[in-house]
Amino acid sequence: MAGGLRLSDRLWSAVGLLLVLPALLVGTGPGLARQVLTWQPALAWAEPWRCWSAAWVHFSLMHLGANLAGALLLLLLGHVARLPREAALAWALAWPLTHLALLAEPALLRYGGLSGVLHAGAAVAAVALLVQPGRLRAERGLGAALGLGLVLKVLSEQPWAVLQVQPPGWDIRIAPLAHAAGLLCGLLAAALLLALPAALGRFRSRPSSPARPPGSPAG
Repeated sequence: MAGGLRLSDRLWSAVGLLLVLPALLVGTGPGLARQVLTWQPALAWAEPWRCWSAAWVHFSLMHLGANLAGALLLLLLGHVARLPREAALAWALAWPLTHLALLAEPALLRYGGLSGVLHAGAAVAAVALLVQPGRLRAERGLGAALGLGLVLKVLSEQPWAVLQVQPPGWDIRIAPLAHAAGLLCGLLAAALLLALPAALGRFRSRPSSPARPPGSPAG
């Protein structure tokens, strides 16, 4: 595109880079960074930065690598699909909300990783593809497939039944609740910043009924 990336592309990329670059800097090693940055429900209000910083902490190279791959796919999707700036803002809003939602399960004493916020970003992208005016049928189909796949994935993990689970071949345990929280917070943020304005815009653009001349019968 002439003139470089559009503003919407830059905003989506900026949110993604704010997730990815600190995660690379923090790495996977134990130490002070992990103690200070991880999500811990008991410290949620006293140390509110953890609502953002928890995404940067990973517990193994496999954990970090898988999440970085997912983040790069989301960044690519945002660029190729030309997601609007409202989508980037919705993703940024869903980031801390995803971790705050983990207060619903105080027994999850520690959490770190990008996966919850990546689920939020995927949910935002799905809604944007579905509701943004001017989208092609194929793009709306992609949004529907992405949203349905995301919902089925989260349901298959049974976040209401298990606190943590270690998938076969993985060297860490995952928290299905974080994925569910990301999905729900992404949908909420996208509804507020994308779906609701789109619905209002369609309502306002509807042609008004012509006024009936005086004395004409009502239908």
